[in-house]
Amino acid sequence: MPFRISAPAVRRAGPPRRAVLGWAAGAGGALAAVLAGCTASRPAARRAASRDTGLRRQAASDSALLLARYDATLAAHPALAGRLAPLRAQVAAHAAAFGAGAASPSARPPATAPASASAAASGSPAPSASGAPAVPPVPSGTSAALSALAGAERVAAAARSAAVAAASPDLARLLASVAACGAAHVALLTGGAR
Repeated sequence: MPFRISAPAVRRAGPPRRAVLGWAAGAGGALAAVLAGCTASRPAARRAASRDTGLRRQAASDSALLLARYDATLAAHPALAGRLAPLRAQVAAHAAAFGAGAASPSARPPATAPASASAAASGSPAPSASGAPAVPPVPSGTSAALSALAGAERVAAAARSAAVAAASPDLARLLASVAACGAAHVALLTGGAR
């Protein structure tokens, strides 16, 4: 009888082939689920981005109008410059943060634009033919002018606070911060009286 030497079974190092194939199938399924989830969330992400764009645009418009009101008040009452200049600079920074055009602390748009009598009575601006923010006439007394400016700050702060709920987290933080700053401006303009 011839002597036969059988070769020992060679075993590879690492996990068995079936385990690797099972893992690959599981990973492929998980990847497919993630990609499907990403695809499904694209319309929601687009809606959220569109909503944020609208909220940001409105906040920028409100800030530009508020900045124009500060400028009109400063033009009508130059003696208030020391009191209003720091607040105006913050409003300009807010306008820039929301993406309003040339809203730098040194940029000053025209002091006033014509406003209708009903707009002046309601405190809301009338449309301007030039496209610049139209502001109501500034009251002749300094106390009344400060009260009108405080009212405009109060309205802007309320609008920003209301917009927080619909905004993305980053924009919501910005809106809330600017609304809080607006509330502080109201206190400074009214001497703490509400």
